[in-house]
This record gives sequence, structure tokens and C-alpha cells, in this order.
Amino acid sequence: MNTLAQVLQKARNAQEMVVRELAQKCGIDAAMISRFEKGQRIPTEDNLKALSEVLHLSFDHLRKVWLAEKVYRILENEDEAIEVLSLAESRVAYLSSKQALVMQGLSEEIKIKLQEIDRLKAEWQSQKPLNTLQLQKMKEYFHVAYTFESNRIEGNTLTLQETHLVVNEGITIGGKSMSEHLEAVNHAEAISYMEALVKDELDYSPRVLSELNYLILKGLDRENAGKYRSVPVRISGSAHVPPQPYLLDKLMEDYFHHYDTQKRILHPVILAAEMHERLVSIHPFIDGNGRSSRLVMNLILLKHGYTIANLKGDLDSRLAYYKALEAVQVDNNPDVFYHLVADTVKESLLSHLELT
Repeated sequence: MNTLAQVLQKARNAQEMVVRELAQKCGIDAAMISRFEKGQRIPTEDNLKALSEVLHLSFDHLRKVWLAEKVYRILENEDEAIEVLSLAESRVAYLSSKQALVMQGLSEEIKIKLQEIDRLKAEWQSQKPLNTLQLQKMKEYFHVAYTFESNRIEGNTLTLQETHLVVNEGITIGGKSMSEHLEAVNHAEAISYMEALVKDELDYSPRVLSELNYLILKGLDRENAGKYRSVPVRISGSAHVPPQPYLLDKLMEDYFHHYDTQKRILHPVILAAEMHERLVSIHPFIDGNGRSSRLVMNLILLKHGYTIANLKGDLDSRLAYYKALEAVQVDNNPDVFYHLVADTVKESLLSHLELT
């Protein structure tokens, strides 16, 4: 396979153009084009588009050569390049191919848990209608606990009581940062938005996801709140590497296509787990991906009559959560994550029933 430099130089010669002429037509500095052709620099994607138009090259094909060149440059000095490529291959297959949309069969253990969960859900729904004050107090209790735990997973140091004071009393906690206060208030607002969606019977959509992330990051990162990232990111402590930003539009299109095709097929608990894991794996935002994913999970659960599933943020629970996600992301084994979410849903239903 020809290198990008060879492809560009060959195409220019075929057009019988000198470098200066190509530079004029592309709007790219002639010295820069020379570096492209010598393999000393890699064009930007905008450069690539301009070059493909002037040189009458297929942009799709040229972009593939360009991407291959970028991968090569990352790995050219790595002693274990082959092993790295082998590891990446399974993730590329999972995230960007039809394999990502193929559902594996559920284990018998999961099926038994789902049956028990649905029995508990029916019991919970039979307890309604509770009186208005009782419902309000229960919501306040579980919503504050959910905000506390979801933010704790991400490193927020507010205690449960402090979270209650910030969210419900508007009290400022001494010794805690402004960002931690905002994270608590924002998450509580996102829960209210989520409940309004359920009440109005509005479905999960790209707009809803954007709004959830916007609410989470409001006042913390105005520039990126609710917008797909334009830069690569890494997840600290994880072997999973989220996809490059130029892949996001297609991956998110596939993500919502998966939701639309599976929402009437999958058990709601499995659907909620799926949309949670797939979103956090794609990692479409600069920040707030974990909280957004957990809100999406709970939006789907609430839409189907379940209670809020509150994944805990203590050290052991957080490690179990990360390991369950990594089992899907790295080993393509969703069973561990299904069990984690199912156990959390069951625990939530039991907690709600205890208070009725």
C-alpha cells in the first residue's frame, strides 16, 4: 500500500502540476505541501479535503490512507505495535461495526433476576397511589441519594447530608469547592428534567441526551456542555480508549438506531443497561459522560415503571462498576454489567417497598 506522501505526489504529477500551482489552488502553503509529499508532516482533515478536490482523488479513499498513516506514526516506535493493534482490533469491531448492534443471548441467571425484578415492580405499582406527601418525601430521599452517589463516583466529596443541604436548602458548605456545589445542584435539576420527560411521555433522543449533558455541565463548562467533543479523550485507569472525535457522529447515529430498534424488543432493564454502557464507551462528551449515562439508564427505567437505580460511589462499588464496564468494553462480555444493573434495580425496588 502506498504511503500518503506517495499518493499525494503521484496524483500531483498525474495532473502535471508543480507544487506552487497545487498550493495556489488548494489555499495551502507550498512549503507545507512539500512536507506532506516528503512524509515530514500529515495534513489536517481540512487540508485533505482541499487536496482531494484539486487532485480529483476520492476523499473517502484518501481519508483511509490518511488514517492509516496516523496509526502508523503512533505505533512506529512502539516495540509491541503488533500486540497493540491486536487489542485495538477487537474494540474497533465492537464500536464501529454491526457487531456492536448484535445482542448476545441472556444467561439463565439474568433471566431469573429479571423475573424477580418484574415481580417486585408489580408489587411496587400495586402500592400506589400513595398519598402526595409520602410520595414527595420518598422522591426527596431517593433523589438526593442518587445525586450524592452518582457525583461521588466522579470524585465529588460532598457527603449525603451536605448534598441534601446544598440541593434542598440552598446552603453553602464551607471547605467545599464551588464546582462541587454546582455538580450537586445541576444533577438534581437533571433528575427533575428526566422526570418531566417521563411525565410528558417524551422518548429518549439525541436532543434529550444533549439537554441532560448540558444540565450536568451548566456553569462548569459552558463551551462544551451538551456538545459532542472535538478532541480525543482518555479514561483514567481504564484499558478502554474511547473512539476518535471524527467517528462520533456515525457512532452516535448507530447508538440511537440501536435504541429505536431494540426498545420494543429488549427487557427494559437490559435496554437501560445497554444504552448506559454503549454511551459511556463511546464517551461523546468532554465531561459528564458517566453521569449522563446513568441518567439515561434511569430515564429508560422510569419510562417503564421501575424506580431509580442508584449505583453506589464507595470505593468497592466504584471498582465493581468500572470492572463491569471494562468487561464489555475490552472483553465484549456484557453479562457482568447486566448483573450489576439488575442487582441495583432490584435493590431499589426493595428499598422503595420498605418505605410504603
